[in-house]
Amino acid sequence: MKIQKLLPVLSLVSAINFAVDAAPVTPLTSPVTTFAMWPGAQYASNIPTVKQVLGYDLGERITNDDDMLRYFDALAKAAPDRIKIFNYGQSWEGRQLIYAVIGKPATIAHLDQYAAEMQALADPRKTSEKQAQALIDKLPSSVWLEHSVHGNEISSTDAAMMTAYHLLASQNDAVIDKIFANTLVFIDPLQNPDGRNRFVNYYYQTVGMVPSSDRLSVEHNEPWPQGRSNHYLFDMNRDWLAITQPETAGRMKAMLHYHPNIVIDLHEMEGDSSYFFVPAANPFNPHMSKAQIANNTLVGKNNAKYFDRFGFDYFTHEVFDAFYPGYGDSWPTFFGASAATYEVASARGDWFRTATGKTITFPQTVQKHFVASISTAEMAADNRKKLLTDFYQYQQHAIEAGKDDSKERTFIIPGVRDAAGSHKLANLMARHGVEVKQADKPFSACGKDYPAGAYFIDTAQPRGRFVKTTFTKQVDMDQDFLKEQERRRARKLNDEIYDVTAWSLPLMFNIDTDACGKTVDVASHQLTVDAPLVGKVTHADAKVAYLVPWGDMAAGRFLTAALQAGLTIKSADKAFVTGDNTHYPAGSLIVEVKANPDNVADLVSKIAHDTGAQVTGVDSSWVSEGPSFGSENTVTMTAPNVAIAWDEPVSSLSAGSARFVVEQEFHWPVTAIRSDKLASANLSHYQVLILPSGDYTAALGKNGAANLKAWVAQGGVLITLADATRFATQPDISLLDVKQELAYQAPKEGEDKAASEAEAKDDKDNQDNRVPGQLIKSKAELITSIENDKETPDNVAGVLANVEVDQEHWLTAGVNPQVVSMVTGHDIYTPIKLASGKNVAWFADEKHLLASGYLWQENLKQLAYKPFLIYQPTGKGMVIGYTEDPTSRAYLDGLNVMLMNTIFRAAAHATPLR
Repeated sequence: MKIQKLLPVLSLVSAINFAVDAAPVTPLTSPVTTFAMWPGAQYASNIPTVKQVLGYDLGERITNDDDMLRYFDALAKAAPDRIKIFNYGQSWEGRQLIYAVIGKPATIAHLDQYAAEMQALADPRKTSEKQAQALIDKLPSSVWLEHSVHGNEISSTDAAMMTAYHLLASQNDAVIDKIFANTLVFIDPLQNPDGRNRFVNYYYQTVGMVPSSDRLSVEHNEPWPQGRSNHYLFDMNRDWLAITQPETAGRMKAMLHYHPNIVIDLHEMEGDSSYFFVPAANPFNPHMSKAQIANNTLVGKNNAKYFDRFGFDYFTHEVFDAFYPGYGDSWPTFFGASAATYEVASARGDWFRTATGKTITFPQTVQKHFVASISTAEMAADNRKKLLTDFYQYQQHAIEAGKDDSKERTFIIPGVRDAAGSHKLANLMARHGVEVKQADKPFSACGKDYPAGAYFIDTAQPRGRFVKTTFTKQVDMDQDFLKEQERRRARKLNDEIYDVTAWSLPLMFNIDTDACGKTVDVASHQLTVDAPLVGKVTHADAKVAYLVPWGDMAAGRFLTAALQAGLTIKSADKAFVTGDNTHYPAGSLIVEVKANPDNVADLVSKIAHDTGAQVTGVDSSWVSEGPSFGSENTVTMTAPNVAIAWDEPVSSLSAGSARFVVEQEFHWPVTAIRSDKLASANLSHYQVLILPSGDYTAALGKNGAANLKAWVAQGGVLITLADATRFATQPDISLLDVKQELAYQAPKEGEDKAASEAEAKDDKDNQDNRVPGQLIKSKAELITSIENDKETPDNVAGVLANVEVDQEHWLTAGVNPQVVSMVTGHDIYTPIKLASGKNVAWFADEKHLLASGYLWQENLKQLAYKPFLIYQPTGKGMVIGYTEDPTSRAYLDGLNVMLMNTIFRAAAHATPLR
């Protein structure tokens, strides 16, 4: 069969003609005819269209990353005085990340000056109100448009191209003239090029002779892991808090350079919906200002004006709240922008048939995002002075709020217990644009003494509100909103909590911080962004050994670097004290001089410098307390081959974050193996296998479980995360001897157990499906009567919970007595019996369990003392189960030492034939 033109289908023309073996085929009519994106627009001929550059009309084909770059480059060459393109980084797969700036020539020619003046406006400590007013009188307002952070949300990138073209090519258009006179427009056309190319490639590999509008069709059902996420399978819209991905880091740095007044993140949602724009849903983050919320309402009203004109359906404030500060539409709020999400119903291809039978097309979705973008720019132009004034006042109010806080004026990070984690947390805040200072001398504050090198953050600064929302342990949701959620839950309705309810960075890092109601008065210097933590070796010419205290990620990365360098390393299962009375925690590393190459001193010094580890050389192996270097309680570390389950049925987010943490945080390679291969594969090459969250029942089943059991028995270490632990506990799988609990049902008041049993027997014996009559006297009794006897605990959106850690087990060597984990979902497990294994870490008691967030009281009570980390030896190996995912979003840094132990110390304790 010969097909003259297979792709793309021309969504902007009325018909498509095909020739198959020269035989005529009846033309297939497109769901839409040609239409103008902005009816009545007149465009200059010197600005190239998409078709002139790429060979197809806008909306006719889903544009990939390379073509998008080509088009923006062509625009920049055609109008260099009104548009400039900047590179802000590279994706993991090496794709260029850009943003465009569009404005009047006088501003484009002096963008550095514009940025400097916005930075001045952003700091009232340096810029007086009179100076600020002079800047406000002359500066343009600004809009930053973010597109396609989720790679399979396809319309926004093409809308970015249309927005840029319309701004540059429009003639005799009062709206565009007004925008150029008053506003700068920043366009980030593609935040996630790796994910987008994954989607586009798949779509055009699977689409048929004519694209299908059927949601069942192959092109509408992407295979794992889909195009939503980036190379490491991160949902980058949740990465604005931890900044783990290079795409996020580059974008945030650029935004902090310019401080745009309005930031819009353009998304897609399921195809049966319409279009969402602000105002957002409840709850709002309490550290947002009223002016920001009011400006979002102005944005929404202007959008509504245009959507009414174009006949576009839309909705507002019913979903997509403004509570969590780690989204692309919320993080900019905390430098003073008015930020928002736009969501369009997606065609996820050329066209899509909705549940009501309506067909939506790709060009239509592009048009809606484009119209909303122009509308937003117009709002910024109409409200130039207001936006700039509100921006300056936001900084003023943030500073004043910090000064007025008598309890949390200053946050202090002592940096004593976990130097590497403390440094990373302080550096993370600096990357967020927060002023972080490091003491040059010891000091006292609020009755406590701190060493030189401690970090402190004064909240009386422009980014003070961001510090408050990320360092305060509890950020409360609106009480009326919470009451409504409890009412809905009582009615068995889904709650309206959109995402996690807790995100305190010190808790997630498991870092000690103190709050002081006063300023810190000590000689200090401001922490430089990305300043490295430099390690050192004390007594570098040691005769016997080099010792590395275990318990932070500097020591962890020292271990992995030393193993890759071929050094022989031991690790103590218990704490010990050397002859000079120096105490070393359990897990501490021992690099013996005689057991290693002659250049061991040089290798140790280099590794310590690069990893930030603190190393001490000793000339004697004498130990006064604890295990000696040659004790059976001191194990030799191995360099394990680590595998991870990949592809269906694994959660792509869990797989991506787990692989990222091991590879990029631990600096250790991981081999990804497709899950179905694990059912029969010879795994003897691997010492450790990680099963990320997922339901492996179909992919592995009994045969797969048997294969894993045999591998574990021969010395393998199997690590299960979250839902994978649920799979491991199933009765016919029995990799872990624990059970998943149903929701606890308290005995009903006055319940007669014998009568209940008799009633149950009557029900069973009754053959006509009738039961004895009952009287229901109140609505409360009605609700009680319809309760299920067997159901899972209610789902938890996401809270931070305290976890107690067994301090006498080798698996938790160097881990603090208490850590914090994220808790999501509804899984609660019985403790493992001593005959089978050990509950190595468990959730705290009911009174102390909740560290931050909002947790249903029934879940709180039932979760107390239930296992978090389970150890079950099997033959020469072991199964280690996490009941929650310790790598979630790669922002639970406080669990990294525990996870390192479950990989490296567990592999050292397994006993395969060597």
